[in-house]
Amino acid sequence: MTICIIPARGNSKRIRNKNIINFYGKPIIYYSILLAKKSKLFSRIVVSTDDNKIAKIAKKYGAEVPFIRSKKLSNDYVNSTDVVIDTIKKIFSEKEKYHCCLYPTSVLTKKDDLIRALRKIKKTNAECIIPVTDYNYNPYRSFKQKGKKWISFLFKKYSKTRSQDLPNLYHDTGTFYFFKTSSILTNKKNFSKKTTFLKIDRIRTTDINEPKDLIMAKLQYKLINKRL
Repeated sequence: MTICIIPARGNSKRIRNKNIINFYGKPIIYYSILLAKKSKLFSRIVVSTDDNKIAKIAKKYGAEVPFIRSKKLSNDYVNSTDVVIDTIKKIFSEKEKYHCCLYPTSVLTKKDDLIRALRKIKKTNAECIIPVTDYNYNPYRSFKQKGKKWISFLFKKYSKTRSQDLPNLYHDTGTFYFFKTSSILTNKKNFSKKTTFLKIDRIRTTDINEPKDLIMAKLQYKLINKRL
């Protein structure tokens, strides 16, 4: 089976204790651990953290924390790929065909998203699959600031194009990705030429980085789960 890795660094800057902040009565990482469990896709759910409090909470809700991440891999400039590779090597799972990197703030992700993603990466023989969603407003109609007073079109080519005629653009949802283990260990990156995608409805996507993102995620979660 596939292994799930949840990277959960402590000492977040923009939202303090982001990965264990209270989200409707539970530490936010609880929802990702529960999601991984409910999907029944994973033989192991491993949290990589440098923070003992996060480690304790993760264990409480059923994840493994087999080691405490080094300070070298816990600063603001380390990317998730480096953390994932470090985890794979530390838990000796290099021979597993697939791994999933699931972010601890993926509160709007459903188990079917994970199931469909794993099914598609296998079916397409891709090296990575990333969930994507469309933009609220197409970036091809973006403006750029010129000096202190003026703005101009960033893409002049599309300045007179109707919005419905613009090329489709998508962005990463910042929630999870699956990858072939051999590919990430060889290329040292998750995105490769053989990267496919899974479309997610915009209402179920919020990449939580700023306090306003957390507010939006709570509103979306409440709307989707009307029992609250």
